Amino acid sequence: MVATAATSSFFPVTSSPDSSDSKNKKLGSGSTNLGGIKSKPSASSGSLQVKANAQAPPKINGTTVVTSPVEGFKNEDGAGSPHPRTFINQLPDWSMLLAAVTTIFLAAEKQWMMLDWKPRRPDMLIDPFGIGRIVQDGLVFRQNFSIRSYEIGADRTASIETLMNHLQETAINHCKSAGLLGEGFGATPEMCKKNLIWVVTRMQVVFDRYPTWGDVVQVDTWVSASGKNGMRRDWLVSDSKTGEVLTRASSVWVMMNKLTRRLSKIPEEVRGEIEPYFMNSDPVVAEDSRKLVKLDKSMAEHVRKGLTPRWSDLDVNQHVNNVKYIGWILESAPLPVLETHELSSMTLEYRRECGRESILQSLTTVSDSSVGDLVNVGEIECQHLLQLEEGSEIVRGRTQWRPKYAKSFGNVGQIPAESA
Repeated sequence: MVATAATSSFFPVTSSPDSSDSKNKKLGSGSTNLGGIKSKPSASSGSLQVKANAQAPPKINGTTVVTSPVEGFKNEDGAGSPHPRTFINQLPDWSMLLAAVTTIFLAAEKQWMMLDWKPRRPDMLIDPFGIGRIVQDGLVFRQNFSIRSYEIGADRTASIETLMNHLQETAINHCKSAGLLGEGFGATPEMCKKNLIWVVTRMQVVFDRYPTWGDVVQVDTWVSASGKNGMRRDWLVSDSKTGEVLTRASSVWVMMNKLTRRLSKIPEEVRGEIEPYFMNSDPVVAEDSRKLVKLDKSMAEHVRKGLTPRWSDLDVNQHVNNVKYIGWILESAPLPVLETHELSSMTLEYRRECGRESILQSLTTVSDSSVGDLVNVGEIECQHLLQLEEGSEIVRGRTQWRPKYAKSFGNVGQIPAESA
């Protein structure tokens, strides 16, 4: 009994009505406030000593407030007894759960806002990665280029080197897209077996208008036969948004042995690889049949000496890149011409290659005009020669220049349709 009483003093015990009546008879009759009952074991008699702490009901504003019997049960330390465990009490803390869900939602919203989901302009959706594609019955390769800020010059237009690099890039990618790119740089699998590479012998370029920073240009290129042992490659550069023709170029290529550095005929195995991709079309630039004159130091009005190839000027075939030759040729162009005119066309003949240890000279002469009176001069023609210091010719060239900001109208090229 003592153990039962001690237990009941700390934990509320729900008793049946019968047991309650019997306990009341043992403890005595009379009305007793259950809210003040405390039970302690008696050491002398072994019975329970009941102490009743009667308290008057509290009043608020003169009104008696009746407290619940449950609120009256106190432990010995004065703390309230815990509420009985129910289904609601066993649920998790809803405030913490709501905070976790809100945090996840805000994080997801932030990631969504960081995504580049905004619609792009139509000119930005065309060939966004610059990979290019085959068009027109699989014979024309097309690739887009965006003019970057570091590709423009003092005139705020794309530099000559930039435009020429676009031509070279599309030529290589054309071979790759057609499945003709072997282990070499622009060489087919059969060419790699025979140590053959392509070299350019002649190039004509017409610049109708120069693109500016932010423009997107579309470059189309295709190949055709040129004689028995040559191949012609044409390019047509246009504004991808308006379709305006910007640049036209035509070139002739032959094969050279990579080991002996001598020209070679096209083997039948190689011809079988490339002939299915030939188009029967005319050059996009009419051939300039005028002979390129050879300059010497006595004829040249402007000479630039001491030009040497750098390691970065070499390509994977260990010879100087074709685009670098153009830059060297323009090194000797008179400054008044560069300031008042822009290059409108050029014709180049590649005579031989130069090595890494070569030292070159660039010679230029201005035809039929005086450099001192270029402000009032219309179109200008220049003759060029790039040679080794010992006299061997590398490139002969002829350039034509028009006054800057002049509008050039004329016949523009179109992508040729394959004839039957």
